[in-house]
Amino acid sequence: MTAAALLESLDWTAIGLAFDRDGFAVLPPLLAPEDRQALIAMDRDDSRFRTRIDMARYRFGVGRYGYFADPLPPAVQRLRTGLYEPLAPIANRMMAKLDRAPRYPATLAEFQALCHAAGQARPTPLLLRYEAGGHNRLHQDLYGDLAFPIQVTMLLSDPKADFTGGAFLLAETAPRQQTRAEAIDLAAGETILFPTAERPILGARGLLRARMRHGVSRILAGERFALGIIFHDAA
Repeated sequence: MTAAALLESLDWTAIGLAFDRDGFAVLPPLLAPEDRQALIAMDRDDSRFRTRIDMARYRFGVGRYGYFADPLPPAVQRLRTGLYEPLAPIANRMMAKLDRAPRYPATLAEFQALCHAAGQARPTPLLLRYEAGGHNRLHQDLYGDLAFPIQVTMLLSDPKADFTGGAFLLAETAPRQQTRAEAIDLAAGETILFPTAERPILGARGLLRARMRHGVSRILAGERFALGIIFHDAA
């Protein structure tokens, strides 16, 4: 089954409910193992990337990531396009609950046109690599005034064979509440959906805006690769 067919077969109502309840949702593998390995192999080819970042240099953590150059690898472009469409209605419900003005169009092409009109034209999907001792500090991926409120990360490596440690981290901080943290262990090929910057949660007196940050816990051994798909482009 192709990634597009698999995306169409998923129960997006149930996924949306899980996302609203937990602050994240996990999808089954959307790429075959050989396709994930092909993405990992691109790490060795600088020409695939518009820029590469040594995380330690900027105190982002320890590891390396690279933003893919245009044109994106076909598998990444298909995933970005295919995931955007079922996520747009979930994003619009989030914005309505948060009483935020942005409303997101039905297709990625329409949303990218808005990004480009706002001066955000650089692609943001990225390949992340960590070795033993690597980690990613809690952060948000915001690259301009326009941002899509949901993003995704796919684990390309196999935690049963390639690395230990390296849980996906999600932190939620709401007004007058202590931070709630989740450590999510993904299986090979699984994709996690999570809020880019904030989400609505129910407080004692109604809905609150919770600030969201994400990261990766320390890799204990081996090598961990992941694909990040951000739907807004960068300024």
